[in-house]
Amino acid sequence: MQRDEISLESPIEAKIAWAEKRYHEVMGELLGDQEIPLLLDKLKGAIHASHKEMAKAGVVDECRDCEEREGGSCCGAGLENRYDGSLLLTNLLLGVKLPRHGYDPSGCFFLGAQGCLLLARHVICVNYLCKKISDHIDAERIATLQGKEGVELELLFHLQEKLKKKIR
Repeated sequence: MQRDEISLESPIEAKIAWAEKRYHEVMGELLGDQEIPLLLDKLKGAIHASHKEMAKAGVVDECRDCEEREGGSCCGAGLENRYDGSLLLTNLLLGVKLPRHGYDPSGCFFLGAQGCLLLARHVICVNYLCKKISDHIDAERIATLQGKEGVELELLFHLQEKLKKKIR
């Protein structure tokens, strides 16, 4: 592996450094591409739609209640290791400022005081619903949410593929 390459096994700080370096090196080229800015806009809209649906369905309230009453969080330490450099680069292109330190050592590096600091999230972070949520929230609401999340993930996939081709 070359010196500036990373893998999923690389520490999160190395992945962030790699993404920030690539961002500064290729931002102009990426944003000058005809398709990438369009995909970024569509992805932002899809993320907003799925977040809005999460709140409407009651998922946000259930998660907040679990955190406050039970001290639980599905966003545990180590989850950040699933993130690769291109997903972090995507967040930079979406205007996210990546953290230098984790907020809570027992939580995911990207978990802040108000939830996830990232806009573009790993598929497990988008799709996962615990049993408590699936038991308490109407199946139709969950299906609607999953439909919106599916659009988000499909756009993210297409954008990731385009970015990977451009930065190679």
